[in-house]
Amino acid sequence: MSGLEFTKMSASGNDFILIDNRSGVLYKTYSNINEFVKKVCRRCHSVGADGLILIETSNNADFSWKFFNADGSEAEMCGNGGRCAARFAFTNGITAENMAFETIAGIIKAEVRGRKVKLQLTTPKELKLDYAIKLEDKELFINSVNTGVPHAILLSDDIDYIPVEELGKAVRHHAAFGEKGTNVDFVKVVDRANLIVRTYERGVEGETYACGTGVVASGVILKEKGLIDSPVNVLTRGGEILRAYVDDEVYLEGDTKIIYTGLLNDEALL
Repeated sequence: MSGLEFTKMSASGNDFILIDNRSGVLYKTYSNINEFVKKVCRRCHSVGADGLILIETSNNADFSWKFFNADGSEAEMCGNGGRCAARFAFTNGITAENMAFETIAGIIKAEVRGRKVKLQLTTPKELKLDYAIKLEDKELFINSVNTGVPHAILLSDDIDYIPVEELGKAVRHHAAFGEKGTNVDFVKVVDRANLIVRTYERGVEGETYACGTGVVASGVILKEKGLIDSPVNVLTRGGEILRAYVDDEVYLEGDTKIIYTGLLNDEALL
């Protein structure tokens, strides 16, 4: 495995390991990809990341990807990961600035303009407003929508002090969301042009600095409720602002960072 080239990227505080796997090199050298992902995404012991992205060939688009959460599970979509994948593909000469790539959630379009990437997500589905779920000691009224992956949205005026880890975990695993569960977003409406969002992310199993599909999901729900206009600026926990376009088509826009490119050593998997 020594000598496998990878790139570390970040978008709004979400960090990812990206590997050009168009030759299938990873499958030839490591049989259990999910276990490989878990090992290299460990912080302090290996590269460390919120997720890992494989860039692969596609017969239907410029390329395809496989996206894995840090726990090794494969996810349908990731907004911030998608923006990193788009810039990685352009920077490495795989595509032009305007591109389309294949995901489990469908074909995703993207535009790269320097560090900034605008990503078109799949059409939101399964939208439900203001319904109750019961926890052990309380009843919550929530909203939900799928923006490539499922999200539950809870509105809160007390965004700085809401127990994201505790409450997020309880909602994430609630029976209402089936065996795979859901991501959970806590949202404060500042005004018609601005939101604050904190996310408990499925697969990471904790709060992350940002979640692109969660930003868009929050925008979709709040637009449906008539509380915001589009586009809307969203302040994330990492301090960066993402822009969500939530009209007939939905887009996520924000900056990306290329942190470093390196060669993976066998000891990263110990």
